[in-house]
Amino acid sequence: MNRTDWQLVKERTADPDGGTVHVSADGERYRRTGGEALRAEAAFQQMIAGLDYPVPRVLECGETSDGAFFVVEESLGGQSLHEAALARLDGGRTPADTVVDQLAEVSARLLYAQAAHPVDAAPDGLRRWVEQAGWTHDVFAENPDFDTPRTHAALDRVVDQLGGVPLVWGHLDYGLPNVLPAGVIDWQHHGVVPLGYDVAPALEVVPFKGGAKGYAATPAQRERYLAALDAAARAAGADPVSPHLGAFLLVKALFFLALMRPADPADPADPAVVDRQQRQQRQQKQQKWQYRRHLFLKGLEQYERTGNVDTALFPTLDAFAAGQGPADRP
Repeated sequence: MNRTDWQLVKERTADPDGGTVHVSADGERYRRTGGEALRAEAAFQQMIAGLDYPVPRVLECGETSDGAFFVVEESLGGQSLHEAALARLDGGRTPADTVVDQLAEVSARLLYAQAAHPVDAAPDGLRRWVEQAGWTHDVFAENPDFDTPRTHAALDRVVDQLGGVPLVWGHLDYGLPNVLPAGVIDWQHHGVVPLGYDVAPALEVVPFKGGAKGYAATPAQRERYLAALDAAARAAGADPVSPHLGAFLLVKALFFLALMRPADPADPADPAVVDRQQRQQRQQKQQKWQYRRHLFLKGLEQYERTGNVDTALFPTLDAFAAGQGPADRP
């Protein structure tokens, strides 16, 4: 393949085998290189494209001269809805209604396709989803004080609540950064999910970023978005998905806590901590980990009381840091 018409976009740091992303000079195609993870993603993407999922068409794939795997796919556009939301804030923190409506349109298309193609999963499919989507092994290894009967009782409640919900092929990392007006990209973390898990929390997961996203949907936008999803579910012959948002968000709270625990910033034996700037960075990571722990506990408490999780009640990272007392620190 002629490489001279490809322009580097970024390195693929999320792939354990590394790789790159290039865009064609006319912006119509993307070319990604990587290893076995990319190969699996490309095969999955080709499969769900045949199920009418709104995903880029794979145009070509194979191996490069140095043995790396490559995939060429059509471009769905140059700007994600995350970028569009930031570009249309008008000086505030509310994303434009047009962005939320575009998200609702793509999410409804994805939900309809998912509902039309349920997966015949194993009897323990929901529990496997909780473990995969919530990264529970990693979360409990880093936070053993959360590996308690209380947490497991709440997760058992999630499984019981979703017992009648169809299992479908899902994205597992769905959100505005991976959605464009024409469809959904970046299917690296795909798997089997209960119907609605991908799309229903898409606006609700923004607060988990601690205010760093730069925008936050209003209650009216969140309500309108969920109403559009419920309408799409009914059109597909399925039950509304919004009643399960609390269960979905409890699992998302685990997902956002996974792999967050840094090394102790005060540990002089840590060779990575060699100067003030690095110590500061470690302290910031420690604070962010504590923040995500706080959000999980808030979500757990809400779900235990009401069966719901209201992310509008979550503090920002700055507000949490300002009010953090000695008892909150590790």
